[in-house]
Amino acid sequence: MRPAPEALIKTGSPFAVTTRATEVGCQGDNPEMSTPDNPQSGFTPFVPEDTDLPELTFRAVALGVIMAIVLGAANAYLGMRAGLTVAATFPAAVVAMAALRALGGSVLEENISRTTASVGEALVAGAIFTIPAFVISGVWDELRYWESTAIMLVGGLLGVLFIIVLRRTMVVEADLPFPESVAAAELVKAGQGGQTGAKYVFQAMGLAALWELVKNSNGVQIVSSSATTFVNLGRSSIEMLGQQVSYVGGFILQSPAASPALVGVGFIVGPAISSTLFAGAVMGWLLLVPLGLFLNPSLAAEATDTPALINLSTEVWLKQVRPLAVGTMIVAAFYTLFKLRTALIEGIGRAFTDIKSARSGSGAVTRHNLDLDFTKVGFGIMAMSVPVAGLYWFFSQSLPGALVLTVVMMVLGFLFSAVAGYLVGLLGSSNNPISGLTLSTLLIAALLMVGMGITGPGGILGVLGVAGIVCCAAGIAGDMLQDLKVGHILGGTPWKMEVAEIIGVVIAAMVLIWPMIAMDRVYEIGSAELPAPQAGLMALMAQGIVGGDMAWPLVVTGMFLALGLILINSPSPMLIAVGMYLPFGSTSAIFVGGLMAWMLSKSLTARGADAARVTRATNTGVLLSSGFIAGEALMAVLLAFIVLGGSAFGADQVLPRIAESALLGALVFVVLYYMLVNLTLSVSKTDSTMQPPTG
Repeated sequence: MRPAPEALIKTGSPFAVTTRATEVGCQGDNPEMSTPDNPQSGFTPFVPEDTDLPELTFRAVALGVIMAIVLGAANAYLGMRAGLTVAATFPAAVVAMAALRALGGSVLEENISRTTASVGEALVAGAIFTIPAFVISGVWDELRYWESTAIMLVGGLLGVLFIIVLRRTMVVEADLPFPESVAAAELVKAGQGGQTGAKYVFQAMGLAALWELVKNSNGVQIVSSSATTFVNLGRSSIEMLGQQVSYVGGFILQSPAASPALVGVGFIVGPAISSTLFAGAVMGWLLLVPLGLFLNPSLAAEATDTPALINLSTEVWLKQVRPLAVGTMIVAAFYTLFKLRTALIEGIGRAFTDIKSARSGSGAVTRHNLDLDFTKVGFGIMAMSVPVAGLYWFFSQSLPGALVLTVVMMVLGFLFSAVAGYLVGLLGSSNNPISGLTLSTLLIAALLMVGMGITGPGGILGVLGVAGIVCCAAGIAGDMLQDLKVGHILGGTPWKMEVAEIIGVVIAAMVLIWPMIAMDRVYEIGSAELPAPQAGLMALMAQGIVGGDMAWPLVVTGMFLALGLILINSPSPMLIAVGMYLPFGSTSAIFVGGLMAWMLSKSLTARGADAARVTRATNTGVLLSSGFIAGEALMAVLLAFIVLGGSAFGADQVLPRIAESALLGALVFVVLYYMLVNLTLSVSKTDSTMQPPTG
């Protein structure tokens, strides 16, 4: 498993404050709560056990719900455009601190708001990787509100319930670094002294929103995102089986997308992950696409000019390279499960031990260790199987098929939720490969449907339904564990955070499909503006296996590619596969962001910066990047609603389109370099102090 990005690990942060937190004994029997053992020795939460700080309040939950919808809509756009989402923990923490500070809120209320807010990003991550596949595969003409909401609601609630059972194992006992959780907790601690960093988030949001307004084709367009050309290496003739065959050689060359959001993603994930992702893009676009072009001489012979060669190369990528990447992701997903087998078996065993201990009443009851009642959680999980079965019956029109799919979903949903949580503990939720886990689920469900003779649209609907619920559950599970770890460090109460997660899931599931519907109608899911790559792969898999039209030679070749990557101990076969099927402009923009993070690190080292300066610079860069992501994405969503509003009055183009200059678009990289490197270096020189919370 790859190590977590260095920039996000701040276990030695100078912002940390030693808070005297004394563990008190049992505070009274509570029949609604589980009672695990004492927390691990030597750990001191930021807020003591005995405190009267307000926590689960209406204002905290309401603010969290609003942020969940806003950040969820932003990540819906980012995920369908770039195939990646990033954790909402950092911007949510900053906004919660700034807003609740003005209302006299406590650090525990800020923790509840941040927990509730990040649900939107996590739930929409599961949704955008699967629900658009219903449209791409052709079984739906457009996104449907009720069916989509049902998938998100059921999957999200199951993810919460699964993780309640596994919380103590993953958060308290497991020796996992939780890099983003530690970083977010340090950010919140630092903010208690007045240094919230909210100004960096809002400044970056404003800049990115303005840039998207002049870049988006539905805005007041002045600049273009990138420029594309074809580098022709000429024609060659090779004798094959006694015949002379003429071949075409060359490759597409595309500039990095002028996107603050994508550059921000690269900065957050760091140079290691962005480089691995870009390596996949190089392999896909500069190796496999030219190779596919060369090995299709009959098609290449008809491409006589640059536009035709670009179109042909794009078709090779869409129809040949991406199925190959599917095979790579399948093996990579199962390889991840294989490496985690021991930890998962032990973790699940400890979880059931905790359930037994809670029922017997053994174990000390402390505020820091109170979960929702495990018995009721177990009944809740069983009860959720009823709407799951009903949904699958509605999709597949087969009761036996629905029952089989329900069993598959419940088993794999629990297993993959545990896997997602474990990976978040290692890498952070921004790097949680839930799409790979979902592909594995889809493959198993599809093969079962074919084995039962359920094919056609009903089979495709059923298979995608399984994938959708599992993906939402895994997304929520990973995000929730990250939130619970932050709360564990800050001294929050687990059961109150779990209640906030449930509220956030219910409301977000009912609202977040509307921005997706708007973006589909304006940008069109599956287009160059909104490729939704993971959903496209899910659709391809479901259509291919259930419909019997899978390009198995390409998929099997991709499997062998993954095997080769595993044998040479590649950093991440999954990331390489993702890089292969993303647009080159998107991946290269993420790589540019990773380079900026690397430049910042080198500059800090060259200046002899101490740990305090490094932490302040990195936190500032993460906040700026989060603002870039939110600003660009929210403007794109807003423009989609403006276009829909204009179309209702018969207006095809609401805002004027002035120009499409790629050269002007490249200027944004200068601004981004200044903000992510120069500005963060100057900010790192200032001092930051912090006070412990008061009750």
